Amino acid sequence: MNRRATPPSDDEAEPTVTDDWLTVPNLVTLLRFLLAPVFVWFMFRDEYWSALLTLIVLFSTDWIDGFLARRLNQISTVGQWLDPLADRLSLWVVVITVVLSGLAPLWLVFALVVPDLVLAGVMAIVYAGNPQMQVTRLGKARTAALMIGIPLLLFAESPFLQDSQPWYVAAVSILVLGAIGHILASLDYLVQGLQNAYRMRRAKLNPRSKADREAFLGSV
Repeated sequence: MNRRATPPSDDEAEPTVTDDWLTVPNLVTLLRFLLAPVFVWFMFRDEYWSALLTLIVLFSTDWIDGFLARRLNQISTVGQWLDPLADRLSLWVVVITVVLSGLAPLWLVFALVVPDLVLAGVMAIVYAGNPQMQVTRLGKARTAALMIGIPLLLFAESPFLQDSQPWYVAAVSILVLGAIGHILASLDYLVQGLQNAYRMRRAKLNPRSKADREAFLGSV
């Protein structure tokens, strides 16, 4: 990323990151945590339509909190780690639940959870914290595929569908693409994280130091 040649205008000004945790975006993120057990409850009562509506709201909060953070200029240090944590945990809960319910194949759990655990473990060792990597297009694409495929699985269980098989096949096909994209995105983030750590060490910076990480990110 290149530095700006001229100072940014007011419309392009960098958002301010605050230490205030009580913000509207963070409250939306907390709602995502609360909706996950509601989804599980509906699933194990076989109330798939209610589970689908809950899931749509749950997944929507992933976009809403980011939009509000930028719109209201309420980006916080808590939100920077709380939002991705809510993303991962809520997705794990949803995936494990649909697999246990028998709607999704078992391989989906391994394809999503194992890469996340490996990536989180390596980054924890290398950085001892959040490496603050930018979300890639591949990462966004895999998330979109998963957020479409899983609701389609539930839609295939709708009582008003005369033939649910085409919807189920479409859902699993999209989930296959999402799972492949997830594995590739995880590998991409892993390579990026290791490369950034290598560059930091060459610049005499410690990847495990938050101050050094911020200095490195400000220089690229």
